[in-house]
Amino acid sequence: MKTIKQLVVCASLATAALGLTGCAGMSQQDRNTAIGAGAGAVVGGALTGGSAAGTVGGAAVGGVIGNQVKSTH
Repeated sequence: MKTIKQLVVCASLATAALGLTGCAGMSQQDRNTAIGAGAGAVVGGALTGGSAAGTVGGAAVGGVIGNQVKSTH
């Protein structure tokens, strides 16, 4: 069962990632990286029970995957 602290951390990371996607100067690849990092942080934190290492590791992996995603636009 998740604690309030874990839910707040996950929601904060997701909000920060979504906020970064709105930056006008960001390329599509930068936005994909930010989205991937945010999603990875949420998933990593959730899978490891909110541990800092899991959250940071998930953000790193998600950022790399997001960076490598090719846009169809």
